[in-house]
Amino acid sequence: MKTGKILHRFTAKDGRAVVLRTPRWEDLDDLMEYINSLVEEGADIYRSRKVTREEEADWLGRRLAVLEKGEGLNVVAEVDGKVIGDSVLERKKDYSSHVGEIGIGVMKGYRSIGIGTEMLRALIAQAKTMGLKALVLKVFSTNRVAYHVYEKVGFKETGRIPKFFYKNRKFVDEVIMTREIS
Repeated sequence: MKTGKILHRFTAKDGRAVVLRTPRWEDLDDLMEYINSLVEEGADIYRSRKVTREEEADWLGRRLAVLEKGEGLNVVAEVDGKVIGDSVLERKKDYSSHVGEIGIGVMKGYRSIGIGTEMLRALIAQAKTMGLKALVLKVFSTNRVAYHVYEKVGFKETGRIPKFFYKNRKFVDEVIMTREIS
């Protein structure tokens, strides 16, 4: 798939116009600001420290290569010309090549207005196109909002790893959720 390809336009619940599209190299600074804002906020994500511009450039270069080869998909959410969310779908390898793994995040101030749900729907549609049979994702057990969104689009909790994270002097479970694709 090409970089910068628009996949979907919609109006969020708060009236803002949202564009879902594949990322492009020009998104580098927005993507760095996005991920670093989640780290700064202390959001329930797997990253605990901010990224440098060089680290983000390396990550974006790898993601664009995967996108162009058709081996996976990133979908960014753009509001008023600024990237405020990112999601990824990546095909697993070897005996699990029929499975896609998903990750998603939305910046503070843009949550609970339908953006995450629409990004997930775009990833699910692409997973069908890729011939995937199942999707898997992992989420902090404390992230109830994300858990609800995942359930809403058909994911079910299929596993839990107790005390997988240690954050803010507390142990938190990692929840594994899956969704079959028909």
